[in-house]
Amino acid sequence: SFVFIEDFSQAMSQAGSSQFQEVIRQELEYSMKVELDKILATAHSNEIEHTKKDLEGFKKLFHRFLQEKGPSVDWGKIQRPPEDSIQPYEKIKARGLPDNIASVLNKLVVVKLNGGLGTSMGCKGPKSLIGVRNENTFLDLTVQQIEHLNKSYNTDVPLVLMNSFNTDDDTKKILQKYSHSRVKIYTFNQSRYPRINKETLLPIAKDVSYSGENTECWYPPGHGDIYASFYNSGLLDNLIAEGKEYIFVSNIDNLGATVDLYILNHLMNPPNGKRCEFVMEVTNKTRADVKGGTLTQYENKLRLVEIAQVPKAHVDEFKSVSKFKIFNTNNLWIALSAIKRLQEKNAIDMEIIVNPKTLDGGLNVIQLETAVGAAIKSFENSLGINVPRSRFLPVKTTSDLLLVMSNLYSLNAGSLTMSEKREFPTVPLVKLGSSFTKVQDYLRRFESIPDMLELDHLTVSGDVTFGKNVSLKGTVIIIANHGDRIDIPAGALLENKIVSGNLRILDH
Repeated sequence: SFVFIEDFSQAMSQAGSSQFQEVIRQELEYSMKVELDKILATAHSNEIEHTKKDLEGFKKLFHRFLQEKGPSVDWGKIQRPPEDSIQPYEKIKARGLPDNIASVLNKLVVVKLNGGLGTSMGCKGPKSLIGVRNENTFLDLTVQQIEHLNKSYNTDVPLVLMNSFNTDDDTKKILQKYSHSRVKIYTFNQSRYPRINKETLLPIAKDVSYSGENTECWYPPGHGDIYASFYNSGLLDNLIAEGKEYIFVSNIDNLGATVDLYILNHLMNPPNGKRCEFVMEVTNKTRADVKGGTLTQYENKLRLVEIAQVPKAHVDEFKSVSKFKIFNTNNLWIALSAIKRLQEKNAIDMEIIVNPKTLDGGLNVIQLETAVGAAIKSFENSLGINVPRSRFLPVKTTSDLLLVMSNLYSLNAGSLTMSEKREFPTVPLVKLGSSFTKVQDYLRRFESIPDMLELDHLTVSGDVTFGKNVSLKGTVIIIANHGDRIDIPAGALLENKIVSGNLRILDH
């Protein structure tokens, strides 16, 4: 996905003299400025202020994109992180909790990344509004978790949602239903940046509007945008003024990302007296996680390295489970005062992710993004904590949805925990075929969610439906060939079975 930036930097290096390269860069920046000024001129008076901020932020990112020589890290400088820089969760937990846990909780703000749409699962609108369990959405579960905390400890932990222009309206409408819950909910919007034409490197938008034909012209620039947009929204300062000290940031679709009191206590009452400004929760890789970003030591700082930054020759080494044992869950704990300090100094350094897209009409564009965890190297005294896998339970596909809807998990005060009846704490590997990709198709194919307590592996492909009260155990593979259909009858028990061909059980 980084082909373009490599072509560009190759062209630059072949262009010979650095003066010539500089001229090309200046021309590109000048052309970009002219186009952005034209776009800004179309803004209504009430939009000018935030549009200007967005376009300024984009200009900075574009400038860096032209300066930098491609995404690669210098592989020779990557070292394993020092022993004490990634602490086992057990050690953090063993310290126990102080008596005044409420006063520690009152310093916390929970932030959920809520910019994503449910399109990959065939849903319109924000992903956070997809029903996950007993009619509860991701957002419902989040509110229930925090409400439970506030009631149990008599505290006031607020919830902050970082929306994008794609999710803001729908989310705000739904927030009214929580007006009586014991959680203060705030929102702010991440920036809106213009997509640029891959060939000309100019914006494809002609004006500021982002509805109708223009929806494809703009994008939210990744969750690394949280620092600038949180700061610009004024909310960061308000929360600091209220005495809040840390945010706990996570993806709204990670159902394992609940507030952990032991980690919070470690931050507020560090054993060596020196507070961490940034904590990243990491967890052990399995074969399914080879692409996850990993923590390394790089130029004497903890640094997150993503697969896209790895030189091609080293990708296999990066994926190796033995060399890089952990990956980033994107559950992060960050000091508010540090965000403010770094933001004011313009000192948050995140690698640029170049994300190529092809629009419906076939036009190739690129969007420049950043990732929230990449800023770890800009903070002082950063730490990784190796947490149990249960804190990483993302729902990206209907295969993930099947797991969290099943009896593998029980729901308590908005939190999912793995059932004690399951003998192994590992999550089964589930692969549902393309007939199940969209949520509505998936729901139609299960009359009820099967019993999966003793399941290790499930693969389903083709036109398959499940009756009520089906039990799946061990390894189950169900493949309906093209044109065939398989109906798994109500009450069926499939244990270590391969079912293929055509199976239709008719009720008489």
